[in-house]
Amino acid sequence: MKAAILNGLNDLEYGDIPDPEPVGENPVLVRVGAVGVCGSDVLRFGHGKAYHYPLVLGHEFSAIVEEAPAGSGLKPGDRAAVFPLLHQHGDPMSEIGEHALGTGYDYFGSRRHGAMSERMWVPEKSIFRVPNHTPLTHAAMVEPAGVALHAMLKLDIPTHATALVIGAGPIGALAAQWLRILGCSRVLVADIDDQKLEIMSGLGFETLDAKTGDTAQLARVATDGWGPQITVEATGNPKALVQAIDAASVQGQVVLLGDLSGDLHLAKAEVSSLLRRELRLYGTWNAKVTPKGHSEWDMVIAHLGKDLKVDELISHVRPLEEAPGVFRQLTDRSIWYNKVLFAVAEEAWAEVRAQ
Repeated sequence: MKAAILNGLNDLEYGDIPDPEPVGENPVLVRVGAVGVCGSDVLRFGHGKAYHYPLVLGHEFSAIVEEAPAGSGLKPGDRAAVFPLLHQHGDPMSEIGEHALGTGYDYFGSRRHGAMSERMWVPEKSIFRVPNHTPLTHAAMVEPAGVALHAMLKLDIPTHATALVIGAGPIGALAAQWLRILGCSRVLVADIDDQKLEIMSGLGFETLDAKTGDTAQLARVATDGWGPQITVEATGNPKALVQAIDAASVQGQVVLLGDLSGDLHLAKAEVSSLLRRELRLYGTWNAKVTPKGHSEWDMVIAHLGKDLKVDELISHVRPLEEAPGVFRQLTDRSIWYNKVLFAVAEEAWAEVRAQ
């Protein structure tokens, strides 16, 4: 079958690989519908962050069921989003659905071949059905939306809260929407990218142009000097995390959503201010998918296409055979982009053409 195969640093080819083999308990054979490009995929391609070669990238994906075990309740043609972390039997964190915190970490597109391929076998419990009218590109956004939701659910959102999200890329945009859904009265979004700020403005958010000054100062001005009760760092830039800490109000909450691209340096005065303001800092990683039917991913699917908008965040949808060239463009930033997806199944392409 066809796949985009990472053979080494900056070496991605579109070619043939053997058909997949069953994976996990009660494996389900699926055709990949659409697959998103995560920032971590770009790092694996262009910055040597892959765990091994060869590797088929892709962990944000939708699928169409081809074969399912008896009694699963699944049938050919069902559409789904697929949770990319694999259950590890006997691991105490994995057993409660916190697969990302387990010791036997296993992940499609990272530790094993992922979804930039035509077909996959996936465990039944990784399948989250979506309504069959859901576009496959939208269903591929369930994974990043789940990551953002998992982070926002850590917060204790006070009445009439104001929040600041630093970073208007896909994860920041999804986090901002979840903050609004979860009850924040006001959500500010800061970035240096005019096009991304325009998208967020179109979604009804107040925006701060970080090119015009220090983001923390801009946020304090926008809140009459108090600072937001909640700040979210969603860029991975260490300076932005310092700004998120500086911007927070007394007894504010700070979420570290971006995976930092470099070391963080906090001056003694900044640490003292953090202590004296009694800030709470939250780390977060991936999502929790139990109990099935009432999990974070189920919540994402319930809101998808309603008050959780994803189509506005998708800047490019390309065929999988163009993956080598697309990854080069993303790595050298020769194109502007927001969320990039590959349409793999013909059904996904038909939906894109119909838009």
